[in-house]
Amino acid sequence: MTFLRYNISKAKIIKIVGMVHSSYYRVPIGGKKGNKPSKKTFHKNNGLVSQDTVVASVKDILSHEFIDCGYRLMTSYLTRDGYTINHKKLYRIMKEEGLLKLDNRIDRSGSGRKFVKFRKVYTSRPLECLEMDIKMVWIPSVGKNAYLLSVIDVHTRKILKDYFSFNIKQSHVIALLSELFDNYDYPNNVVIRSDNSSQFIARKVREYLGLIGVQQEFTHIATPEENAHIEAYHGILKKEVFKRVDYQHFGEIEQILKRYVKFYNNRRLYGLLGRITPMEKWNADKHLLLMKKLTA
Repeated sequence: MTFLRYNISKAKIIKIVGMVHSSYYRVPIGGKKGNKPSKKTFHKNNGLVSQDTVVASVKDILSHEFIDCGYRLMTSYLTRDGYTINHKKLYRIMKEEGLLKLDNRIDRSGSGRKFVKFRKVYTSRPLECLEMDIKMVWIPSVGKNAYLLSVIDVHTRKILKDYFSFNIKQSHVIALLSELFDNYDYPNNVVIRSDNSSQFIARKVREYLGLIGVQQEFTHIATPEENAHIEAYHGILKKEVFKRVDYQHFGEIEQILKRYVKFYNNRRLYGLLGRITPMEKWNADKHLLLMKKLTA
């Protein structure tokens, strides 16, 4: 070696260049660092099960007509089904099996008012703030849009009521709200938000809400974030229904939407609620609604 010609020891050369002795003598090994990933996962009823069993469970959950979720929410679904599994491990498994992103989505391109004062909504109970909006739904068999009117409870994310038709007028809005408030023993100080669609700003709608003591407020122009919760719900519908379910007729998608609302309220885990369903959140907090009513 070169340093032998100058009578310099190996230890001195290592010291001169600033190396650690152990680094000089370390022999690199091939492959990844750390322990090999476990191929077994614990299930409370079946004990240790194979990775194939976990994959089958994931595929079974994803086979539901409305579930389209990533590995973190899938971890919560599996936990509910009895698995003890880390989200990092599930990410690896789903990545290996090509289950992180579904590829079966369908491309379906197709005056005296009170405005929102606070963009972000903070709630302490159900029926404190509601949001409503109308979404267009393309109907291929007739080549035109139908319209979906949905009302969401901001506190629980529960869909309280919806209406699906080829046209929505102010009379339909009043009828839907009337039925909604007849179904719930609502307290004082209920606020309902909407954008500035003609059906919502109509004088009769505003008079009706004023008559029953419900405050109405409107978002500013081109600010959908002020109506974020119902906008998000309609975005979820686009992702989990309209891009995944092939339909042709009004009656088909009408029945699908009815099933979806039941699924959304009762089975779909909601990340921002702590990975519980809207109905579980409603049941947990509905006593606050009664307390508010008694003290109002």
